[in-house]
Amino acid sequence: MDQLAAIRMFIRVVESGSFSAAARATAIGQPAASKQVTALEDHLGAQLLRRTSRSLSLTEAGQDFYESAVRLISDLDAAESRVGRGQSAPSGLIRMTVAPVFGRLYIVPRLPEFFVRFPDIVVETIVTDRALNLVEEGVDLAIHNGELQDSALLARKIAMTPIVTVASPAYLKRYGEPSSPGDLDKHRCVIYSPSGAPRSWGFKGKAGSIEVQPKGNFRTNDAEEIRAAVLSDMGLAHAPGWLFAREIASKAVRPVLRAYEPTPLSISAVHPAGRRLPTKVRVLIDFLAQIFAQQPTLAMR
Repeated sequence: MDQLAAIRMFIRVVESGSFSAAARATAIGQPAASKQVTALEDHLGAQLLRRTSRSLSLTEAGQDFYESAVRLISDLDAAESRVGRGQSAPSGLIRMTVAPVFGRLYIVPRLPEFFVRFPDIVVETIVTDRALNLVEEGVDLAIHNGELQDSALLARKIAMTPIVTVASPAYLKRYGEPSSPGDLDKHRCVIYSPSGAPRSWGFKGKAGSIEVQPKGNFRTNDAEEIRAAVLSDMGLAHAPGWLFAREIASKAVRPVLRAYEPTPLSISAVHPAGRRLPTKVRVLIDFLAQIFAQQPTLAMR
């Protein structure tokens, strides 16, 4: 038995709440994960986990061993970060969740530069708009747009982006430009509709917040389709500035209602609380913060 690997697996199982989630996070089969923990229990001569068909829970011995094991692994990882290859060349798999389009536009094209710096790190992206349970899904890092609601997660703000309302020049030539959010009733809108529920558009006026329920012939839950629809002259869209940054710069689309833009949207690197942040994840967060700072649409203000 590799005792250190078994201890790490035991910690993963406890923190994720299941053998299957721990196995996914370490890219091994569930039977192998269970076998490691069973071997650890046999080695210690004590039951660490109570197993039922629906749940896992720590025994009294398991709770005591877990607290000691977390300190042990944390101290070991910290030592590896200070000495030898751990400090200059972190390694291992990072599972990162990121929204569609954002990863393709702003992360994937810069990963070659990251891999030159850290050739022993492997990055796996889980592309979804859905909020994942990071622990249960074995995810190390999430790139999150907007405010964080889950207090069990830690977030570092690494970018900001304005919320813009845009349309193609051809659409504006045909239908005119809205001068206030109230004018949107007379316009065709391309509507973001996650889970089948059209999302309202928020603006900021002199008297406070303004909320508009957009109207239009086309709804989608995909950001790439929103961009395609606007470029096809189908109407106005209300979206994070990063989605249309290139088109605004090239004048393929034109921002409107600039005086009513709402508070910029924060973009954060999110990871589970209650555990030490691995060096490999920290260097990826630092890298993302660095490259986003070079993008005018994402730079912190």
